[in-house]
Amino acid sequence: MLVSARSFAEYRAMFTLTDGDLEQRILDCPAGAASFVAEAGPLGIDAVAVDRQYADHREDLGLLVERETEFKRELLRKETAGYPWTWYDDADDMIRQWTANARLFRADIAARPDRYVAGSLPELPFADNEFDLVLSSHLIFSYGSRLDEHFHRAALLELARVARREVRLFPLMVYDTRVRYPGLERLRRDLAGLGIPSRVERVAYEFQPGDNEMLVLSCAGYRPLVRTARGATEAVDPVRWRHREEGAGS
Repeated sequence: MLVSARSFAEYRAMFTLTDGDLEQRILDCPAGAASFVAEAGPLGIDAVAVDRQYADHREDLGLLVERETEFKRELLRKETAGYPWTWYDDADDMIRQWTANARLFRADIAARPDRYVAGSLPELPFADNEFDLVLSSHLIFSYGSRLDEHFHRAALLELARVARREVRLFPLMVYDTRVRYPGLERLRRDLAGLGIPSRVERVAYEFQPGDNEMLVLSCAGYRPLVRTARGATEAVDPVRWRHREEGAGS
């Protein structure tokens, strides 16, 4: 799996982020070496990044992006042949931008380590409803040929657990087959049955040809299940977070 380093501006386009969205508490999962949180900080945006790589690599992750993309330059040129190049000029420009973003990431994770939390799906180290908005790019659905539907369902439920309002996911296409994730509608039906309605929206960002949609999960009415010591599940107290909802809107 290639570690990417996309920018704050790309996140705004991928997830159709409005100024109002950016006033919320936001989680980027998995964040990799993206510069979204780094660029959000000086703007006063309350954003946190989580990624399993932060457990062992942290600052080295940005350097890994620089080395890996340079090493795979020719492969990236071949794999991206025929791409629309609406955001980057070409594969070389993409590598230049990712390198710059990775350097912003490296500086910020050193300066604000509390904003970068080690963790991975489908079990995140956060409380229920800890974030208003959760953003997830280039893992779920992208690696649908490697990660099975059980993982996708568990990951989506976990993202919904920590989100008070919405989860937004981009892209919906499996990167190596270049088709929409085949289990998407089945997953959407399962989630709807658990109180998580969803919608697909067109976005102003396209990397792979035709891959310009995001999935939005509406989590305000979702009450996650919690595990007991024996591994069974029980419903969370339905009024636990009502004090947050009253007067705050959804």
